[in-house]
Amino acid sequence: MTDQGPDACEIDQLADVPADARPQHIAIIMDGNGRWAQSQDLPRIEGHRHGVNTVRMISETATELGIAAITLYCLSSENWKRPQAELNFLMHLLEQYLIEERRTIMDQGLRLKVIGRRDRLPENVLTEMDRTLEMSANNPGTTLVLAIDYGGRDEITKVTRDIAGEVAAGTLKLDAVNEDAITKRLYTADLPEVDLLIRSGGDMRVSNFLLWQISYSEIWITEKCWPEFTRQDFLNAIREFNSRQRRFGGLNVNE
Repeated sequence: MTDQGPDACEIDQLADVPADARPQHIAIIMDGNGRWAQSQDLPRIEGHRHGVNTVRMISETATELGIAAITLYCLSSENWKRPQAELNFLMHLLEQYLIEERRTIMDQGLRLKVIGRRDRLPENVLTEMDRTLEMSANNPGTTLVLAIDYGGRDEITKVTRDIAGEVAAGTLKLDAVNEDAITKRLYTADLPEVDLLIRSGGDMRVSNFLLWQISYSEIWITEKCWPEFTRQDFLNAIREFNSRQRRFGGLNVNE
């Protein structure tokens, strides 16, 4: 991993984009690790290892830009269908990341947050996860969200079940069940709305990621696989976000 921070010249490319015009919450589908490794005649697991370097670069750049939150799709609820050897390596890599990146997380003032299910994760991973979560809980910088064993449909199902239980128990009135009630019960309730969704690897789908949260997100897709995703790509996505007209279902005054 490199210890170099964002290049000042690259960051200056966004000097004309005011901080309040930049996305405050960026979600990223980190796709293409395995395909990149195969294109390099490497085992698939090496793609995941190289992808960690990109994660560090993105978190450093987000901190430098003052972005409020970055949510990374690390492991979907469907990824358990992959070969056991690859899953074992992913769990090892996750545990290693949680240990080795603690200093970087603390130095950058990142607040770590993890969303998704916990019940299928190994105890050793949960132990290191909880330690890093506790250490970084009061950090004032960018919130780094890792979506692990996460699925958008699963999250919405969980919220629906919770609301149904509250209505049945009489602690929530039926006419109080609205969009706000759902949003407040999502994993991301304490975060800004997702402004920008980035996907590497070229596929044109959202893959069950933050289905509720990305309803009005701008989408930016690159053919590059995640291990070859650069800081410049990240800045390009932010600049294009700034150039788009966001209507949220309405019309611009000039239309």
